[in-house]
Amino acid sequence: GRQATAMPTDKNSATKPLLGGFAKPADGPIVPSSPLASTDLVKYPLDLKKAAALLDEAGYKANGDGERFKLTVDYLPGADEQQKNVAEYLRSQLKKVGIAVEVRASADFPSWAKRIASHDFDMTMDVVFNWGDPVIGVARTYMSDNIRPIIWTNTQSYKNPKVDELLAAAGTTMDPAKRKADYAAFQKIVTDELPIVFMNLTPYHTATSKKVGNVPTTIWGPASPMDEVYLK
Repeated sequence: GRQATAMPTDKNSATKPLLGGFAKPADGPIVPSSPLASTDLVKYPLDLKKAAALLDEAGYKANGDGERFKLTVDYLPGADEQQKNVAEYLRSQLKKVGIAVEVRASADFPSWAKRIASHDFDMTMDVVFNWGDPVIGVARTYMSDNIRPIIWTNTQSYKNPKVDELLAAAGTTMDPAKRKADYAAFQKIVTDELPIVFMNLTPYHTATSKKVGNVPTTIWGPASPMDEVYLK
């Protein structure tokens, strides 16, 4: 079912016209710029026929109106171009395979955060930072012991003992090669089981004079070390 919700979406349609080309598509839980990112991921290109077939196999047959079931999708308020607009795109695409989606607004951020923290949702848009290491910014979303009534924990209630084992091992070993292998295995599992459908990287931009060389390009922006930044 989760895979069938990913297949009707075309990430290029989300990142180019909706986000103006300022964001790049995302395919996994670790940002591609990380040395721990893997390219061996399960990906879901646009395929309406396959999505419909998976839903049929799962027993979600369409009724006379072509509808299979209903879902709601919430979104973070305050950034419509990255949240509401993409949620509306998901609604229009999922309708093509018989999933009726209601885009549900929240009055403000605390209202959205309370709803998601209490697990009162079907699907939600979100932005979750990787921060400086997967131990800090990635594991929190997938570890089964972090299923809590708090926003930005494992609010999708995802449980996989193998993922717990891999993340615990990668977070404690001092062997860089072992860490990379453990995180690669983790990324393959979660892109297959798909507790989260990855849409796009969050774009960050730093405005500088043309006289500045080697401008920081990570999410840290001007908060990055400036030892390699120079004036031309």
